[in-house]
Amino acid sequence: MTKEDLKKLLFQLLKSIAPDAEPEKLRPDENIREALDIDSFDYLSFIVALDEKLGIETPEEDYGKISTLDDLMNYLSVRT
Repeated sequence: MTKEDLKKLLFQLLKSIAPDAEPEKLRPDENIREALDIDSFDYLSFIVALDEKLGIETPEEDYGKISTLDDLMNYLSVRT
């Protein structure tokens, strides 16, 4: 999966949990939850859906490592 494909998937999944959000306007260093006004339950749902789509498992202790788009892209690029 290319980085562009991965980014499209991330935006698609974010739109599914926050339909009014515009994830494509996220800055790479911006906190995803804060920028899109997503609560912790919805963000967890996003991570679970992402894991299912990519066939990976993100351990709970890694959740703090993936708060921005850059963090998430870097994290996933070594796992997919």
